[in-house]
Amino acid sequence: MILDKILEKPMNEYPVMDTREGIVLFYPNIPAKAASNITEVLQSRWIGQGPKVDEFEHRFELKFTYPNKCLAVGSGTDALHLAYLLADLQPGDEVIAPVFTCTATNIPFLYMGVNIVFADVDDNLNIDVKHVEQLITPKTKAIVCVHYGGLPCDMDELWALGKKHNLFIIEDAAHAVGAKYKGRYIGSESDFTMFSFQAIKHITTGDGGMLVVKDPTLVEKAKRLRWFGIDRTSKQKGIWENDIVEVGYKYQMTDIAASLGLAGLEEFDEHLAHRQRLYRLYCELLKDIPGIRVIGSEYTDREHAAWLLTAEVDHREDLMRHLREHGIESGQVHYRNDKYSIFGGRTPGQFPKMDAIEERYLVLPLHARVTEDDIRYIAYVLQKGW
Repeated sequence: MILDKILEKPMNEYPVMDTREGIVLFYPNIPAKAASNITEVLQSRWIGQGPKVDEFEHRFELKFTYPNKCLAVGSGTDALHLAYLLADLQPGDEVIAPVFTCTATNIPFLYMGVNIVFADVDDNLNIDVKHVEQLITPKTKAIVCVHYGGLPCDMDELWALGKKHNLFIIEDAAHAVGAKYKGRYIGSESDFTMFSFQAIKHITTGDGGMLVVKDPTLVEKAKRLRWFGIDRTSKQKGIWENDIVEVGYKYQMTDIAASLGLAGLEEFDEHLAHRQRLYRLYCELLKDIPGIRVIGSEYTDREHAAWLLTAEVDHREDLMRHLREHGIESGQVHYRNDKYSIFGGRTPGQFPKMDAIEERYLVLPLHARVTEDDIRYIAYVLQKGW
């Protein structure tokens, strides 16, 4: 095992680029009212979980997830862990999850003793639904999908599998705030959905997440699990002798974070439109350049949230070097999870589509500070070849 790690080919990575060096890969989107909103909270009675958290949940629900209910938490990982608990996953149960994602999607299963069954990717680095179907066994209890880069997965097929086999469908929508599938916002349909408000997401709360729950009978349990297993509403009414019957966690969001999220919600439509314009411009300018294909640009039945612009490229190492020489940062961002020892390591040939694209995907700059002129410059640099 140690020898395998030594011989494993390293990722094609460069040090993080300084903003003074050129066009960086990521930059936080801090809305105009962020500072004043936070100041208001700091001057109030509540800086932990309080009325701003309630307001953020309510406004997020009305905009994106209705009729499903929202619970704001400390991170997207918190939200996923709570979703897995609410799905009543037990040690030894199997969950089918994507091999390609942020490790946060799959690490909570290790807390719980749940067996992860990885599924291959499709051409857009989303979960391959046909492979998912082949992996279902009597031990399977849930399917987790990740809307990579902001492109919704093939949800009709996943929902059909869930219904046929009585499985929970859990959406990791960390990249997909504002994405739509057949006219409906991601987060408004599945059993559970997670959104991330980590530092560089569309909406940031510094760090944070939102758990979305379809079954209204699970909402009060979710609230208890979010706060040590305590019925917080009863406690605040003066009922201090209430029992704790579930092992809970400290997963709540603070009013400081929620006030930042509220500012982001206020500007969200403008921010999303900017990113989607840049995404479309990338697609237009790169479509005829040899050796590069924008991933996820072919669909008309779903709306891309444009968190990442990922391309399949020839000679990735040469291209990354070429871009860096011209002041453009690029990277892989996420990696196949079976490369990590905690998930059991890699079995050669198990995921042929992931194997085929592993050395060929590359993320290009796409964020609030990127301009249309920046995209034209990046396209110009790419047109020169590498």
